[in-house]
Amino acid sequence: MWIPKWERDRREGIESPIPTQAVSNEEFLPRPQNQQQRRWESLITEMAEEKSRKLGMSRRDYLRTSMGLATAFLASNLVYGPYWEVDAAETTEPAATEEKWPKGEYFIFDVQTHFTDGYALGFRKAEFVKNMGFKLKNDADAYSFTNYVKEIFFDSETSMAVISGVPGREINKNLAGKILEGRDRRGGILPSWLMSQRKNELNELAGCRRTLCQGNCAPNHYWDRDNNAPDTAALFEQIEREVKTYGIDSWKWYCHTDPGKSGNGFRLDDEKLTYPFYEKSKELGLKIFSIHKGFASQSRRFGHFAHPGDLEKAALDHPDLTFIAYHSAIKHGPGEPQFERDDFFDPTTGDFAWHAELMKIKKRNPQMDNVFCEIGSSFGLLAIAHPVMCQHLIGKNVKHYGADHVLWGTDCLWWGSPTWVIDAFKRFQISDELCEKFGYEKLSKEDKAKIFGLNAAKIYGVDVKEQLKAFPGDALSRLKTAYLQNGGQRDNAAHGWVRADS
Repeated sequence: MWIPKWERDRREGIESPIPTQAVSNEEFLPRPQNQQQRRWESLITEMAEEKSRKLGMSRRDYLRTSMGLATAFLASNLVYGPYWEVDAAETTEPAATEEKWPKGEYFIFDVQTHFTDGYALGFRKAEFVKNMGFKLKNDADAYSFTNYVKEIFFDSETSMAVISGVPGREINKNLAGKILEGRDRRGGILPSWLMSQRKNELNELAGCRRTLCQGNCAPNHYWDRDNNAPDTAALFEQIEREVKTYGIDSWKWYCHTDPGKSGNGFRLDDEKLTYPFYEKSKELGLKIFSIHKGFASQSRRFGHFAHPGDLEKAALDHPDLTFIAYHSAIKHGPGEPQFERDDFFDPTTGDFAWHAELMKIKKRNPQMDNVFCEIGSSFGLLAIAHPVMCQHLIGKNVKHYGADHVLWGTDCLWWGSPTWVIDAFKRFQISDELCEKFGYEKLSKEDKAKIFGLNAAKIYGVDVKEQLKAFPGDALSRLKTAYLQNGGQRDNAAHGWVRADS
């Protein structure tokens, strides 16, 4: 039985600021905790109990502070080895963290965030929100996005975010030929029309550009089954709708899914099926394609389409397009049994399945500059379960593609608020041993600034200086200030799935 991790934690009396096990975003089967993860979780609880008692705080409140987060990283170092930069003073003195890791040091632009429609949270009923003078809808449909706003923007340092799609096909017209709108268009749990709607709501509320959105439409979504060929008319109609009407900012593709019931997945380098989509999108001025690569277990039949090999020809044939390889194409996460197999990770080379193929593409084509490696879920998962592999992930991405071609993404809300992932990357560094052995470079603050947000800003045409001028005075910042002044705290809740018996 699967249950949300926050529900499992509540049942077990656990309140950790970092998910101490891999959770599933429904793209793979969640695995039970291993011995190290259980020890880490237990140590966080023990250390937090002792330190919170000395400070006269409840353990729960303590673990929601920067001190609790520092304690979690310190506990990780004790279990896995000294991989995270954390001082013992940070576990009892908030000022120690603020001095070493000041908030606002980086412009953080998260290019992969999710919410699911219909998840209710009473956040908008809070008196301080009402007193701000904003008229926010209070229906069930709005709550899930409110939780998104709370955890992405209020509980973390994220400045901008892309609302990222999940597989789904909208219905253009009913059987009578009537054009459908809103929920009648369906489109799955996070359709393009809904992402667009929420983007516009938040940006209008903020008074400036805080969120962008993606379109789910893909080459195999509209299919003429009588002729076993793409329904080009319906496909192009939807492409235009998403670009012109919804105002999407990029495409989100899952090559290994088939919501149009074509009977197959699709490849990025398919000249007959996919290239016409590229040309239509270019014609409409949209040239950013974010592709789910890796985490292939979502589909037993079509999982091989999540392999990054088709990026090479597509990127070379279309140098005017930008291709973002979500997850950096890691084939299996720590939540999957294949992660434990000897042939998945080779410690002598630092290579692991499918990510190594993504690296080879760049080595074969050093002049190719339109492919970017995104680290959503991959960084967070490996930070939890395998810090050495985490160093190889970032080390190789930067070594082969350059620090200016690595993008920040978290895959939250699956992981709850991205606060802990952000804090992990601030504290992240590649060891001297791995740098010497594999030719990696230490990450500088400039490198981290590029990865955290400056690279994505260039891709999406965001003027960072102008954005930073606008943020302090926008409504979202004022809401966040009121939220924090009225005692708002993150929930330390991961919304992804784990086994009920883990």
